[in-house]
Amino acid sequence: MSRPERPSHDDERGADRAAGSSGGQQRPAGPHSPRYGRYVGVLGLLALVLITINTALTKPNGATGIPPGAPLAPFAVPLASGGLSGDADVATRPDQGSAGRVPACSLRGAQILNICQLYERGPVVLALFVDAGACPGVLSDLQALAPAFPGVGFAAVAIKGDRGPLRGLMRSRGLTLPVGIDADGALAVLYKVASCPQVTFAYPGGVVQSRALLRRVSLASLRVRVSELVAASRARGWRGPAG
Repeated sequence: MSRPERPSHDDERGADRAAGSSGGQQRPAGPHSPRYGRYVGVLGLLALVLITINTALTKPNGATGIPPGAPLAPFAVPLASGGLSGDADVATRPDQGSAGRVPACSLRGAQILNICQLYERGPVVLALFVDAGACPGVLSDLQALAPAFPGVGFAAVAIKGDRGPLRGLMRSRGLTLPVGIDADGALAVLYKVASCPQVTFAYPGGVVQSRALLRRVSLASLRVRVSELVAASRARGWRGPAG
């Protein structure tokens, strides 16, 4: 089994050259274990089915996402607004097979959404969603709150997303926050996604601050959660801009 290369290049110029020279399409990587590939595929499909079911029912199925106090799983994915393509890089060390050829945290560029880069700057509010039904509504909520919390990194990733419809969604909702594409569904497994949307709150440095939201809540309730994240981050020594 072969897989596309991860969204790579270690700096912005490398990412931009890749998009310009190949039209955003990257060459397949080398072969990997068929058994492992089938295993990852089954997990991704199972996670996607669970998300779809819960989107329809608007109820979580018991999963709670990454627990408070645990580190965020590192990842780098292509931005929907850019031209890079490829699966999510979720590697934590070099040459980690289908997870990625280089550690995810090292992949930086103007067309890449890198969770490590976000939490290095400050607190993070990350929404994982499926572009179906009412689930993408959470993006409008994050966009509405972002100006009031300038030091917080708001971002979203579409599980099994498609660039064309996502760009249309971003235009129609006036989104400026970064929206990534998890083409192979790897984050659904790593982030224990079983409801839609799932919103994770993390301190600067990438440690989860509180239990994830497993459904869309009111804008007022979401504002309270973000305010709590900022206050807790300041109590830990963060000195970002005031809202």
